[in-house]
Amino acid sequence: MRRRNVPVKGLFMGILLIAAVLMLVRCVFVSSDQQAVAVVNEFYQYEQQGDFASSWALFHSEMKKRFGKGAYIQDRAHVFMNHFGVETFTYTLDGAEKLDKWEMSKEGPAFKNIYKILVTQTYKGKYGNFELKQEVFAVKEKEKWCILWDYNGQ
Repeated sequence: MRRRNVPVKGLFMGILLIAAVLMLVRCVFVSSDQQAVAVVNEFYQYEQQGDFASSWALFHSEMKKRFGKGAYIQDRAHVFMNHFGVETFTYTLDGAEKLDKWEMSKEGPAFKNIYKILVTQTYKGKYGNFELKQEVFAVKEKEKWCILWDYNGQ
């Protein structure tokens, strides 16, 4: 019996081709609203784990102008963990509503093709159980989905 050797180069090229096809399928068939929900979900998974550096990295550049990375990490940990007396939280995301145009603040730029997602965080802490509801916005910046918060009325 002869044993047949599969060329390593051919196998590698086949794996690359399959990966490229899968990425193309994902880009074509995964809708923008699903991508927007996915980035918001990723953001809150990081927040849930206390990985505020990773969640901050998902902010749009306009959000990063509002607070630096170090300040964000320190504030989030201080407020949620220390003041509320909680170690973590659960959350739910309520769909994605597409907005043709939206402004983060009166002084800021207008964003087009943005998605609004209602996030409900549930905390169980030393002051009892409570929920925090926040509309979170997702938009593409340089082909990457990013997070924005609403600062209108401030």
